[in-house]
Formats: sequence, structure tokens, C-alpha cells
Amino acid sequence: MRSVVLDTETTGMPVTDGHRIIEIGCVELMGRRLTGRHFHVYLQPDRDIDEGAIAVHGITNEALEGKPRFREIADEFFEFVKDAQLIIHNAAFDIGFLNNEFALLGQQDRADLTEHCSVLDTLMMARERHPGQRNNLDALCKRYGVDNSGRELHGALLDAEILADVYLNMTGGQTSLSLAGNASDGEGATGGSQASEIRRLPAERSQTRVVRASESELAEHAVRLAVIGKAAGGAALWTQLEQPAPQE
Repeated sequence: MRSVVLDTETTGMPVTDGHRIIEIGCVELMGRRLTGRHFHVYLQPDRDIDEGAIAVHGITNEALEGKPRFREIADEFFEFVKDAQLIIHNAAFDIGFLNNEFALLGQQDRADLTEHCSVLDTLMMARERHPGQRNNLDALCKRYGVDNSGRELHGALLDAEILADVYLNMTGGQTSLSLAGNASDGEGATGGSQASEIRRLPAERSQTRVVRASESELAEHAVRLAVIGKAAGGAALWTQLEQPAPQE
């Protein structure tokens, strides 16, 4: 599956207050490996950036002078993400802003990206796997051992690259983001030892030794279960499991 890890930065929020996208960053994954293809652009939003937003991403109004507007890059961006699986942290935010940009151009056929791409929200995934914990990108980097030491401020391309690493750790434990086709033996992505290579146990390995409980140990076990059952006011679960199933 072709996946595109995506992030945006904006003039502020929410989109319903007229806020616009000022940066888009995307990196492409194929077969759980970076391809080296990416899409990155800063955009002129034709409105001021909120001070609170500048404190988050550090992008100023002056820095965007002379940058293209969304309409100038809309076709190139759409072709980059079309038919891909979009991997986004808090997808509703980014998808909402991107849909709005296409709607402002009158491109209603593109104003719902979910009709052209599937979307995987890593924030929702993290909440399911780690309920009651912090699940922002910095917290996930710490939890999965992903280096985010260069992330003093938010940046769309940097955050997309970091999220790609986090996503691979969340969904299979692969930590290597080496480019497809860059295998050290020069044989491409299929040659050499890969980070995701399956290593099987040898068939001739020795059998695991089974040690069974002695009669005295089983008797002590039964006494212990009786004590637990008395304290709980009913038979211990282990005792219930050991009872034979009723005959019909």
C-alpha cells in the first residue's frame, strides 16, 4: 500500500474563523519504507497569522512574503496524495483545512479528500492503545523511543517525518526508515538483511523441558485455593476452571 504521512501548519484555528494553511509537509511510504519522495511547501495565506500560532510553529507573516498561494500548488499536491492512505495525527484538523482550501477554489470534486484517499488517524489509534494517557506527538516519541530532539517548534515536514517513525513503531516495531532501494549490498530493497526480515527458529532446536507439579505441591495448591475461596466468599476462579463441564 502507498501511504503518505501528512502534516499542516495554519494561521490559527478553527478553520470556521477563516484560518488558512501556511505549510504542508508530506513523506511517502511504500511497503513500510520511505521512498525518498516528499511534498513540502510554504503558502501565502492572505491573512495575518495569530500570535498563538506563531508561538507554536514560529512561522511569521514576513517569512511567507512571496510564497505561492494554495491555488498555485493545488494540482501538484492533489496528485501527490490521490489514491494514497493518508496517515495523520489528529486527522480531522488537517483534513478540515485541506478540504476548505479546495472549496475556496471552487473545486468541489476535491473538497472532500476522503473520497480520493483513505485516512488513518494516529491520534485515534494511540488513544485506543493507550487510554487515559497523553497521546500528542511528543508523548508518543517518548513512549516509542523516537528521537524528536530537533523539534523545538512544530514544522509540517519535520512532524511528518517524525510521525512516520512513530507510526512504524506503533504498527509493527520497525524502527529503520532507510530508503527503499538503499540496501547496503547494492541489490535494492529485496537484497540483504532488512529491518523487517522474519527470523525463524531452527527446526532442530531442543525441546523445552516440561516440569510437572509433585503431589505435595498440588496439595499445597489446593489448600491455597481454599483459603482464597473462603476470603472471597466463593470458589476461586481457578477451582471453577478445573471443574468438568456439565453434561447435557
